[in-house]
Amino acid sequence: MGGTVPRVTPGIVSRVAIDSDPIPVTLRWAVRLLRGEAVALGLVAAWLVWADLTATTTDLPSALLVTAFALAGVAALWALGTALARRRAGARAPAIVLQLMLLPIGWYMIQGGMGWLGVPLMALGLGVCALLVSPPTTRALGFE
Repeated sequence: MGGTVPRVTPGIVSRVAIDSDPIPVTLRWAVRLLRGEAVALGLVAAWLVWADLTATTTDLPSALLVTAFALAGVAALWALGTALARRRAGARAPAIVLQLMLLPIGWYMIQGGMGWLGVPLMALGLGVCALLVSPPTTRALGFE
């Protein structure tokens, strides 16, 4: 049959579009650090649950409230990290607010004689904020 075009079979692997705009390194590190904070706070929350179950408490509602606050922090940090990994621009501001909350926490740790923990917490908060407002992250989230 003259004039027919042979059918080309794609084989077992079909064509895949390659993402031309990968996630920038600054955003990737911000997500990693947020998730790392969630894991660390999760360990603190697990210890609080254990303490709630085994300690003799004088104020059980307060102990449970502190534990619930820690668990909510774990959920918030993990959810914000996931949203930023998916390039959801609305997650940047709450993530920055949570990071800025590390500044007074670190300051009071320093005042209380726990500078070995307060200074790194403050540096972590400022570092993640810097990653979240850096130009590559801003472009990736669609703010420019």
